[in-house]
Amino acid sequence: MPKPGSTNRKKKAPRKPSSPGRRIGRWILLGFIAIIVLDSLVGDRGLMATLRARREYHELAETIARQRAENTRLAEQARSLREDPRAIEEVARRELGLIKPGEKVFILKDIGPAKDKP
Repeated sequence: MPKPGSTNRKKKAPRKPSSPGRRIGRWILLGFIAIIVLDSLVGDRGLMATLRARREYHELAETIARQRAENTRLAEQARSLREDPRAIEEVARRELGLIKPGEKVFILKDIGPAKDKP
């Protein structure tokens, strides 16, 4: 019977050295796990490819949004050119250089800086 107050400890048996086959099996398993982890990071469907695809998706979504805004602006401009006489007049004046009857046109030419004469 053990003495009161003393602890009952079992002695650990000395570890047996693992056999070479077991060591090789562990290395093979470790290598297989490393390959799986590496493939999940940089493979065709890995983390890096997913992040790249997500970045491209956001860039394309922004491009589509800009194109839609431009399309809306051009549709509004086309509508105003079909229906609003002031818009037609503004374009005719700006792009074609047309004037109304009775208006005077002044043509200004750029003249270089005056040269000082001694």
